Amino acid sequence: MIAKYSAPFLIVLMMCSVAQGFAAESPDTNSPPPALPSTKAYVIAPNDLVLVKVYRQDDLESRLRISANGTTSFPLLGTINLGGRTVEEATGYLRDLLAKDYLVNPQVTITVLEYAKRRFTVLGQVQKPGTFEIPSEESVGFLEAIAMAGGFTRLANTGKIVVTRMVNGKKSTFTLDARAITADGNTAEVTIMPEDTITVPQRLL
Repeated sequence: MIAKYSAPFLIVLMMCSVAQGFAAESPDTNSPPPALPSTKAYVIAPNDLVLVKVYRQDDLESRLRISANGTTSFPLLGTINLGGRTVEEATGYLRDLLAKDYLVNPQVTITVLEYAKRRFTVLGQVQKPGTFEIPSEESVGFLEAIAMAGGFTRLANTGKIVVTRMVNGKKSTFTLDARAITADGNTAEVTIMPEDTITVPQRLL
């Protein structure tokens, strides 16, 4: 069972962990993270099943299974990439494609019919390293992901936490600073994506 954590609890947890193990090292500014959606928006993932409807275009109604690389096939358009987009973003993307060459002011709706199991992994200097599941229709923030892994150990380097994820079929890595995120109050902007790997390194003694 995945426990829910309140924002105040997470902040206290992070500050306590940082006090034990923070090494004053700046994050890797040469590796900016890919765009991170809000934790309030569901992101379409591989193996999700979605229903696409276009108003007054019954022949375009389609049930689409998202492939491992985020793509699927849609009438008229062929292969399209819905994976990694929020439902709202995917709706706008599909609407623009249809409007470009085929329909005038198409009204598109996308509904997720089946949610694939979505997991992420936390490794390194946390209390309970392992793989964790993202609940259906929900997102997990970076600090919540660390909390699910039991929080940092006293040896954690909380300033250089590495996140590895697949972006458009290519592996991408970027660095996060837990103390800066907590201090800036930007936790809602840091969303963990399915198949992400979070690695918390050991600080230098």
